[in-house]
Amino acid sequence: MKLRYRRLVLAAMCLALALVLPFLTGQIPEIGSALSPMHIPAFLCGFLCGPVWGTIVGATAPLLRHMLFGMPPLMAAIPMTFELAVYGLVTGLLFKFLRGKFLRVYISLIAAMIAGRIVWGIVMMLISIVQVSEFTFGAFIAGAVTGSVPGIICHIVLIPLIVLALERANLIPEEK
Repeated sequence: MKLRYRRLVLAAMCLALALVLPFLTGQIPEIGSALSPMHIPAFLCGFLCGPVWGTIVGATAPLLRHMLFGMPPLMAAIPMTFELAVYGLVTGLLFKFLRGKFLRVYISLIAAMIAGRIVWGIVMMLISIVQVSEFTFGAFIAGAVTGSVPGIICHIVLIPLIVLALERANLIPEEK
């Protein structure tokens, strides 16, 4: 029972971080969209709380932030909702089942990044069909890869350091 409450509190903290972190880069929208600060808590929640809470926090953060602060815009929040949910799900699942300390963090993170970007592209394509607009493969590459390079680098450097530090401090709840 104690583990369940601990995960609930950690998930709530990750959700709060997802709401607050974008304010650090919000004054310069180009930096905020390049660094993707809302993605960091979704990844961390998957690592800290597992796939269920990671999915819930990832799916909740963009829409809740849109409703509270008007950002991200709704047409950006919808695909982000699916993308961040996949981040939390995949990091939580892979981190739970892979072995080894160092490599499992990177494998979980990179696999989640790839899966989340693919889901983002699929949702963007579906939205473009409904809106009768064009979402090309070039737009997918620009949005999911090229325009995201600073965020990808930031996440690959920062998130494993945080997860490994939390593991070393024995702060990641484990199943008994």
